[in-house]
Amino acid sequence: MLKNLSVILSRPKYPENIGSVARACVNMGCTSLILVNPYNFDMEKAAPLATTKGKAILEQALIYDTLEEALKKFNRAYAATARLGKWRKGILTPWETASQIMDQSPSLSKSALVFGPEDKGLFNEEIELCTHIVSIPTSNDAWSLNLSQAVLIVLYECFKQTPATESRNIKANDSRLITLEENQILHKNIQEALLRISFLQPDNPDYFMMPLKRFMARTELRVHEFNLLMGICRQINWMVKDRENIQP
Repeated sequence: MLKNLSVILSRPKYPENIGSVARACVNMGCTSLILVNPYNFDMEKAAPLATTKGKAILEQALIYDTLEEALKKFNRAYAATARLGKWRKGILTPWETASQIMDQSPSLSKSALVFGPEDKGLFNEEIELCTHIVSIPTSNDAWSLNLSQAVLIVLYECFKQTPATESRNIKANDSRLITLEENQILHKNIQEALLRISFLQPDNPDYFMMPLKRFMARTELRVHEFNLLMGICRQINWMVKDRENIQP
């Protein structure tokens, strides 16, 4: 069972495809399906494609208005895209994605596979909300995949790496990966602290934060590291404020 994994469909257009994705999920042992702003979702049209066992996943699917809201409690999010122009570095294959996901204990890390609508895929802004990017290699002559096909390919790679036993040896002092919500909080606090010490340019701090955000995404911070960095930010802000108060 892929207990630490969810499939997120952002703005899916056709209920039949949602049903087919639910079937792919149940085939590969993934029981969590999340829909973000689905277009005209119709259970009666989706259910036949999901089959009897997949229908339960459809009925339990969570629905959110925005992808940002849907991702808040996840530690990792993998954006699936075939458009690689702006994202040439760090693109993962389905096998590499599965290796990362299955390498983590379900109790310490929650991952999401994020897929866009059938016609245009994910917006760049949606991709930027995710920590990783995955692309499925295809023929140059025909690179477009059906939504459920794409989901099935990545889930299959995860399923292949499912351990024979669910038990794992977890050290008592291991802490979970931080969630994307905590990651955004940390980004905000680091940016504020770096602005206070004039490390960042105040006219466009978001631009200068991008390399740091990419670096932090690669390090995959854990809760105790999050607490340490938050403490450093608080100390910086306190010291700057204290010096401002004593200046004549």
